[in-house]
Amino acid sequence: MKHLLTGTAAAALIVLSGIASAQDLKMSHVRPQDATIDVELRAFSAAVADATGGDVNINLFPASALGDYTTVQERISVGAIDMATQPAATAADRRMQISSFPYLANSWDEARAAYGPNGPVREVMAGLYAEQDITMLAAYPVYFGGISLNTDPVNPGDPSQSNGIKVRVPGIKSFQLTGQALGYIPSPIPFSEAFTAIQTGVVDGVIGSGAEGYYASFRDVTKAYVPANTHFEVWYMIISNGSLAEMDPEDAEALKTAAAEFEAQRWTVAEEDQGKWEQRLADEVGATIVELTDEQLAAMAAKVRAEVWPEVLEDVGAEWGQAILDQLGQ
Repeated sequence: MKHLLTGTAAAALIVLSGIASAQDLKMSHVRPQDATIDVELRAFSAAVADATGGDVNINLFPASALGDYTTVQERISVGAIDMATQPAATAADRRMQISSFPYLANSWDEARAAYGPNGPVREVMAGLYAEQDITMLAAYPVYFGGISLNTDPVNPGDPSQSNGIKVRVPGIKSFQLTGQALGYIPSPIPFSEAFTAIQTGVVDGVIGSGAEGYYASFRDVTKAYVPANTHFEVWYMIISNGSLAEMDPEDAEALKTAAAEFEAQRWTVAEEDQGKWEQRLADEVGATIVELTDEQLAAMAAKVRAEVWPEVLEDVGAEWGQAILDQLGQ
């Protein structure tokens, strides 16, 4: 009997050991459940579970359920949250503004050269995350940014004139200066308060997102959309170094491989996805999509580069930032 009990206990310990080695990871993202990123991350989570034989299970927390993206990045840095796919939080390091540098790219090809595999911006962002004890697993291209208005546009293609329209901008210097350069009156307002601010007339629009973001969060207060290509929006899939270190090495490699495949797939559909969301704003919301000529977009880019770039470069470190721009031929 003693032998039987010992054998049973040993078997139980083996089972328990197997259970203990499995990891349940929490991943935050900023969009509502069933949004594009939520659907794609669910597929990613399933791929990771399959590749690791169930050793790594990623549980999603949509709609910033674990906190706004700045808080989440801080908590990932200290290991309180495992993972996220979200914008870079510049409050942690002002140099992260390089990721949302206005008019850094003019086309999807230029965006991929900057933010895709081996791109200068992507490489430097990975280094900045590393300084915060965070590993970047993938870059997630979202869209070129634009302007959502709850009022009629005023000279939307002419950045030389002030249009008198007050817009919410993120609390990031580059967005504030870009709004001003394009003729708007920028008002830094937290994202959580932005919808109410538009609804109550505190501001008449938003700068800082793109068609998909405005559809997801501001469609009830969007009467017009100006696809001004203000910036290229990229989110990053990040993981706490502590959470990564706790993984079995083979599971960690499987996770990294799945993340690379997740990113590669996104680059194949992101441009088309942007067009679909602009169309949904028109068809489902009834928003007017303002058509801008190449000349108007070029005038916007030229004004922002002349007026905004020098100030943002000073903010991130002129020599450091210019070295990245030089790699991009800017």
